[in-house]
Amino acid sequence: MKISLERSDVKNILSAAVLGFGLLSAPAFAAPEAYVLQASHSQVVFSYNHLGFSTTTGMFSGFEGEIMFDQEDPANSSVSVSMPVKSMYTGWEARFQHFMSDAFFDAKDGDMITFNSTSIEVTGENTANITGDLSINGVTKSVVLDAKLNQVMDEHPMEKKPWAGFDASVTLLRSDYNLGAFVPFVGDEISVNISLEAMKAE
Repeated sequence: MKISLERSDVKNILSAAVLGFGLLSAPAFAAPEAYVLQASHSQVVFSYNHLGFSTTTGMFSGFEGEIMFDQEDPANSSVSVSMPVKSMYTGWEARFQHFMSDAFFDAKDGDMITFNSTSIEVTGENTANITGDLSINGVTKSVVLDAKLNQVMDEHPMEKKPWAGFDASVTLLRSDYNLGAFVPFVGDEISVNISLEAMKAE
């Protein structure tokens, strides 16, 4: 059986073949990849003015979280973090107990501070504004973290796994979270600095 093809038919077949080959050979679009926070090298440090005499500092560490990190399109990333209120470290036991009392947190075992991103705006080559819901002491408010990607590596030099590191900062009013005892004598503004490392999930 002889099949005859018009010139237009040949052209259409060749065009379809080229298009199909292009689709097969084109790289797949990148998708966010899960990175798990490394508690041993992740800290949230906070500081506030104490009666105009000093700047007092505390820290949270040992917290958990996950970053869905899209290197090709950072705006498509997301982050969620949680930490026990009682993981706070003040360097002075009496201050810690005061913060855990009903004058401030009235903290119970299992009470958590959480942050869940809602959007990310890329502001530079390695910087972004991360908007999210911050829940403290039963109050949830939208905040914006000024974030920076410090470094991302395909292989951590010691752990031999993909690794990433980030810094972020934000200023909060503690009175917004029903923690306003002794304002204005003790500063209402809390400066928060975050530094964390994350390992690509298995």
